[in-house]
Amino acid sequence: VQLQAFGGGLVQAGGSLRLSCAASGRTFSSYIMAWFRQAPGKERSFVAAIRWTGGNTNYADSVKGRFTISRDTAKNTVYLQMNSLKPEDTAIYYCNARRVGKLYWGQGTQVTVSS
Repeated sequence: VQLQAFGGGLVQAGGSLRLSCAASGRTFSSYIMAWFRQAPGKERSFVAAIRWTGGNTNYADSVKGRFTISRDTAKNTVYLQMNSLKPEDTAIYYCNARRVGKLYWGQGTQVTVSS
């Protein structure tokens, strides 16, 4: 299984970025796909998740109303649209895929929000 995250970069506060996580190597129909982030000196924390089948989503309180997670099942890709970015959103963002007994992580992509 491979998860490749990309789309990070440097953006000013109030700006937007869209992260992508391209998944390959298996069928993900029974998986929950998620984004986590890790800021310098902090633990990795949950951002958002989506069920591959059905599309149910949930979000961390800190990003509700600003971030949107979605997936394109034809492209095997999960997205994280990030709007109204704040300096405290600066972190390395990771995607993962999990189901009972399985957990896969992709490499991170850096998001830096300047004030």
